[in-house]
Amino acid sequence: MTPNRRIPLLLLPLLAGLALPSAAAASKGPVARASYVSGEVVVRYKRSADRAARAAVQRETGVGRPRAFAPRTRVLKIRDGQSTAETLSELRARPEVATAAPNPVARVTGFIPADPGRAAVPGGWQQLQWNFLAGTGVNAPDAWQRMIDVGRPGGTGVTVAVLDTGVAYSDRGRCPRSARSNSARTITCRRSPDFRDGDFVRGYDFVADDRRPNDENGHGTHVAGTIGEGTGDNVGVTGLAYGARIMPVRVLDRLGEGDSVAISAGIRWAAAHGADVINLSFEFGTQVTRAEIPDILAALRYARRKGVLVVGASGNEGGRSIAYPARADEVLSVGASTKRNCLAWYSNTGASLDIVAPGGGRDARIPGDANCQPDRGSAGSIYQMTFDGSLSRFGLPGRYTGTSMAAPHVSAAAALVIASGVIGPNPSPEAIEERLKVTARDLGPAGPDFRYGYGLLDAARAVTP
Repeated sequence: MTPNRRIPLLLLPLLAGLALPSAAAASKGPVARASYVSGEVVVRYKRSADRAARAAVQRETGVGRPRAFAPRTRVLKIRDGQSTAETLSELRARPEVATAAPNPVARVTGFIPADPGRAAVPGGWQQLQWNFLAGTGVNAPDAWQRMIDVGRPGGTGVTVAVLDTGVAYSDRGRCPRSARSNSARTITCRRSPDFRDGDFVRGYDFVADDRRPNDENGHGTHVAGTIGEGTGDNVGVTGLAYGARIMPVRVLDRLGEGDSVAISAGIRWAAAHGADVINLSFEFGTQVTRAEIPDILAALRYARRKGVLVVGASGNEGGRSIAYPARADEVLSVGASTKRNCLAWYSNTGASLDIVAPGGGRDARIPGDANCQPDRGSAGSIYQMTFDGSLSRFGLPGRYTGTSMAAPHVSAAAALVIASGVIGPNPSPEAIEERLKVTARDLGPAGPDFRYGYGLLDAARAVTP
């Protein structure tokens, strides 16, 4: 193709009826800590220990108030002021004692962070983010708990590049408009309030050709939020891989358009600068062929050689062909599901579709699929913190749906897989892709199919041995 030919990209939420906007705690996550009933120990006596022997043990080790709940087993209160560890050491040294242990406390499976959503109550995010819950979504709470258990909360140590309209990552004064904006006036850079400085690594702006990939649209910030928005910080909503760091790479302008030159340069730059995963939440029209994007295909091959997994949105035309770049062999292609576990009406399908993830909106009309109820209207949008009406105001707008929103769920889950070590250290892109596909929850007919690929992303299964 002509080197500087500009191919307009269809910003995916627009195809689903989205209007353009008019204009993590200090720690990246919770630390895994065991919890125990204070001042209690659980003792199981040997068969030879009669009542007098048990009384002597309790008296001489400073425990008492025994409560029997199993044969030869007692819950005992520490009465002499010693620590649990000291008391257990004394008990284990007694010949009458078979076992002595603390009394640990179990909790409901899964980490439920306190982020309030719109409800202004701890955990209120669950009222909005159906896409992260078990059943309707990708089962984030169990995935989060697994990552806490292995000491890598939220995908700590992994970098995900977001190639998009930029990200609201900076809170450092005034930033110039891009060269492709209609006005030369400046805007005030503001970081999304559900991110912190440490959530980002250096990125680049291939639209303005500078080092300030600030968002002038809101789409890129929304996508980045699904991947890595602060979680457990009592602000806004949650991000699936909240411990990972975001690399903002701007390849789309404020209208959500970008050309193949900027995109291929962005892919190469991200792969060369330490990205582990690259998210592409945009599409060329399905009429664009391989022959028209050789530069992008070469960049994707380069990323694969560098060991980087590239994730792309299948497109929002509701057609039976995946759009490029997601259609390329080197890209994990992602379609969109709804809250009812149906294919979204707009989601492109085809033999090259790999997996689906929540994108929201109305169900597709699929005869015989009981999950699909298109006449009931939209089943819900995807909520993340982004611009809400202007570039100076952030909120949780309810108008984002699309395969653009589905793809970052998969990019985030890939980050969790890498961090978890579930398939070994430094897994290849092929191994990560296979892991995500074989752990997906099958939808539609049994086995892979052209509508759902391998099924609905299950982040918890993907990171659990």
